[in-house]
Amino acid sequence: MTVLERLLEAKIVAIFRGDYGGNWLAYAEALRDNGVLVMEITLNSPGALAGIRQLMSTMGDSVLVGAGTVLTPDAVDAAADAGATFIVAPDTDEGVIAATLNRGLVPIPGAYTATEIKRAFNYGAPLVKLFPATAPEYIKAIRAPLNHIPLMATGGVDVSNAADFLRAGASALGVGGSLLSPALRPDQVGQRAADLIDAIQGRQRA
Repeated sequence: MTVLERLLEAKIVAIFRGDYGGNWLAYAEALRDNGVLVMEITLNSPGALAGIRQLMSTMGDSVLVGAGTVLTPDAVDAAADAGATFIVAPDTDEGVIAATLNRGLVPIPGAYTATEIKRAFNYGAPLVKLFPATAPEYIKAIRAPLNHIPLMATGGVDVSNAADFLRAGASALGVGGSLLSPALRPDQVGQRAADLIDAIQGRQRA
């Protein structure tokens, strides 16, 4: 199974943003053990590259680890050298997408309007991050003319609306602060991960 196939099957991308004090592994294990298997460490987080290296070296193929907030081709190379398997950006930058493809990684550029989404896809992105994901209704509307372009809704996704975003046509969900934060303990993150997985699977925890 390819990286893209694994990501689309997993549905949820947990976004590490902020200062975790190097304690990446405890949070990543809490996510993995509760069903969240894809993780993105944003490069504007302290120690991000070291975090990517740590998770890749210790967790192996049990999870996918990517880099987020990647703004330049040089940053793509740094993330790739650290072991990232996919590259996420808040915007559509042709140079970043090209550098990602050149390193054999999956580019997931950010876009919002129909023009931006189409441009990102035409540059070679197999999955486009719809950012910010303001409402499931917007996903449904934008996919009416662009249903051939897979979208990852990011920004504003939480346990209360995750299933709605998927029903509206999102192929995956990027989930940040509502799931994962340095202000939370790993066990709290694990509980949120379990609740999120249950929500998208249509179950409710007892």
